[in-house]
Amino acid sequence: MSDLHRAEAERTLSELLRLLRALPDRQAVAPIVELCEQLERSIRAFHLEGIRFRMFTLSRQLQRPELNVPAEALALFEALRRALEAAGFQTRSVAS
Repeated sequence: MSDLHRAEAERTLSELLRLLRALPDRQAVAPIVELCEQLERSIRAFHLEGIRFRMFTLSRQLQRPELNVPAEALALFEALRRALEAAGFQTRSVAS
């Protein structure tokens, strides 16, 4: 695993969290914020299954049209995915 890529993933996730917490409808995105916080803990603990599960769930949640998540959040999520994969974590389900 690359510590550099893992650190980049942690920074990107922090940016995503900051963006989500600043959204006007905080209650609507609260479950996504909680998933991001769980993902932070999984990354720090090197919990491979936790990372994959939370990334899959986070991907689905961010795409829910009724949440109207800003494009920047989706871009940050994709940057997070790239950093985690570069660090050696699998972030997609086998069927993806």
